[in-house]
Amino acid sequence: MKLIAAIIKPFKLDDVREALSEIGIAGITVVEVKGFGRQKGHTELYRGAEYVVDFLPKIKVEVAVSADKVESVIEAIMGAAQTGKIGDGKIFVYPLEQVIRIRTGESGPEAL
Repeated sequence: MKLIAAIIKPFKLDDVREALSEIGIAGITVVEVKGFGRQKGHTELYRGAEYVVDFLPKIKVEVAVSADKVESVIEAIMGAAQTGKIGDGKIFVYPLEQVIRIRTGESGPEAL
């Protein structure tokens, strides 16, 4: 089992959700986050004063899947979230030791 975490641009969330739904992924977790990478933020104008926005709004999408679905999930996220411009985000894949469904007590791949 693997946990896939993707940091994407906020306006790409619906596209990513639809792409994951099309390949049979039913459960995702979404968190609003802020951060920066090579973009290094940007400047904005507010009431005539210019200021620097260091941390940009992003969306973190987490998906727990069996190991055989990892590549298809990565391809779906990349296809839906990619704009070709700086700041498209990153995808991280972590090993997932155990999953337990609280309602039924199921564990392992059955709990996904």
